Amino acid sequence: MAGGLTLVAVVEFPVGAEVAGRRYEDAVLALLGRHGGHLDRRLHGTDGQTEVHVIRFDSRAGYESFLVDPDRVALRGELGEAAPTTRVIEVREG
Repeated sequence: MAGGLTLVAVVEFPVGAEVAGRRYEDAVLALLGRHGGHLDRRLHGTDGQTEVHVIRFDSRAGYESFLVDPDRVALRGELGEAAPTTRVIEVREG
């Protein structure tokens, strides 16, 4: 996808907050379309604590607007210390 952006997000849920973390991920992943984003794959770690997402955005600007989406920010704030930690890696084919 020319001009697009592909990301891999490694999401880790705090012990005891797995259910809340998954609900949060369900909600924020549903917001991707607002920003030209699409979830290609959502993989669940066998440890129950980790997910891996492959996400594509039409543009970097779409990703940046997703990060500051008021609904996403509010959802994260509601979780407080129970919020998952996420490492995002920009990737490309090849």
